[in-house]
Amino acid sequence: MTAQIILASSSPRRAELLTQLGVNYEVCHVDIDETPFQNELAVDYVQRVAAEKSAASTNLKNSGLPILAADTAVILNNQIMGKPENQDHAAQMLSSLSGTTHQVYSAISFRGKQHWQRVNITEVTFRVIQPVEIAAYWRTLEPYDKAGGYAIQGLGSIFIESIKGSFSAVMGLPLFETAELLTKQGIKVIHE
Repeated sequence: MTAQIILASSSPRRAELLTQLGVNYEVCHVDIDETPFQNELAVDYVQRVAAEKSAASTNLKNSGLPILAADTAVILNNQIMGKPENQDHAAQMLSSLSGTTHQVYSAISFRGKQHWQRVNITEVTFRVIQPVEIAAYWRTLEPYDKAGGYAIQGLGSIFIESIKGSFSAVMGLPLFETAELLTKQGIKVIHE
């Protein structure tokens, strides 16, 4: 099938979610600096990073296809939590999320003839997590490259007491907003 868009991400989770929509895409891996600016608000951060990813992909690919990029960040007490650097950092992150409610900001950037963006904010509540569980979870390697040190679609889901918002956004691609944006640009997400 001919690609309808470029997906500016090497995330297998984003690819899986986009496949669920029935959209044909070509993957373009982009590598940008995702360091938050000093005093940058979370919503500005995810929008900026998603936009930089789609812009970088535009520079790499000259196919004329529209480009979809996304960025997801875990936010606790207005602080952006990145990906854990090592086991101690992951344990620190998960300990701070234990027994609390945090937000997950997920932004999409779509570049065609114009640039459009959407943001989803979802609240996730963790149960209290014991240190022995955190250590065992790290050994699964699942937290290694995940924002906030957990994967909602994997074993990390056992820590989640409740979610208010979009499951797919916490995974990395808010499907409601993505489908809405693609449809407005004439890209069918449900094929007859």
